[in-house]
Amino acid sequence: MFAWKAVTARLAIGSAIILAGLNVASAQEGIALPAPAADVSPGTAATETAVFAGGCFWGVQGVFQHVSGVKNAVSGYAGGAKQTANYESVGSGKTGHAEAVMVTYDPKQVTYGHLLQIYFSVAHDPTELNRQGPDIGTQYRSAIFPENEDQGRVAKAYIAQLNKARLYDAAIVTTIEPGHAFYPAEAYHQDFLTNNPTYPYIVYNDLPKLENLRKLFARDFREKPVLVAKNGI
Repeated sequence: MFAWKAVTARLAIGSAIILAGLNVASAQEGIALPAPAADVSPGTAATETAVFAGGCFWGVQGVFQHVSGVKNAVSGYAGGAKQTANYESVGSGKTGHAEAVMVTYDPKQVTYGHLLQIYFSVAHDPTELNRQGPDIGTQYRSAIFPENEDQGRVAKAYIAQLNKARLYDAAIVTTIEPGHAFYPAEAYHQDFLTNNPTYPYIVYNDLPKLENLRKLFARDFREKPVLVAKNGI
């Protein structure tokens, strides 16, 4: 019951924001960014995985579910221990976990570098420290959990590339945190954006991300999302 109370509280925050007319959504989402100068070679694997954290996992998952070449996108937790990988514990901000999304993709169709470009451009605001919009705490930090050394190298180089280009109003605070396992979130968090498109929190904070994806990455945008309900965890 506690977890559902927490979800309800998050939705209430979205409603209050709209009613108050406050502009506290991530202000630097939807920026046209250059592609990474370096990328991960596709290799021979049929699929690869990447783990990104960028605030509430509902919106991050929703973005990647609409990217061509993505086979699955699962909401979950990364950065902490297995025993605390649940919504109630992570919500305390004391577990080391961040709300994260594991993206399974076909490297022949979309590269890791291109996923990074989408992540930094439309999935979240990488200049907000330990928060995203109305959500505050280390569990909402901007973080990349590389699956291997190549991903870590490319992510680090891309952050340096973007900071040098000064395309944001502030420095990127995204951390690179290797060596952490990913744990899927509870079933009711999966496909949340698709299943709840009229919730105020989703309408205000997350649907604009999909619109930015459609505008800035038109060739990558897939109208019908790939859902966990069909692909499993």
